[in-house]
Amino acid sequence: MKTANDPRHLHRIKAFKGLFAQTFIDQELLKDNDLSIATWENLTQIDQIVTKCAPEWPLNQINKVDLSVLRLSIYELLFKRDVPTKVILDEAVEIAKRYGGPNSGSFVNGALAHALELTDRKEDEPKFN
Repeated sequence: MKTANDPRHLHRIKAFKGLFAQTFIDQELLKDNDLSIATWENLTQIDQIVTKCAPEWPLNQINKVDLSVLRLSIYELLFKRDVPTKVILDEAVEIAKRYGGPNSGSFVNGALAHALELTDRKEDEPKFN
């Protein structure tokens, strides 16, 4: 069971914060957070999916918190096959609710539901396949 002090949860929050900061100032990402670095290195592919998931919102108009959460989550959906899909979705919505606006959780949830189709992941996919 996940707790607020779960190292994986804290690692995701740190990655999210690094990505969020990167949207404002072009800076070197935290060197000790492989998740934020890997997400940023795959940004072109990730942003193509974000654009398809929220077609009515150009990237520059998406709330920066929501965008950072989506980027991190889509990276995990694409490249972290050992992480259960449900965990990725739950963590994304939780981070969006905690750091975003009143509609961030539902926006992220809806966009990621569409992303599941584009990344060929299933919501009930087993942890190891």
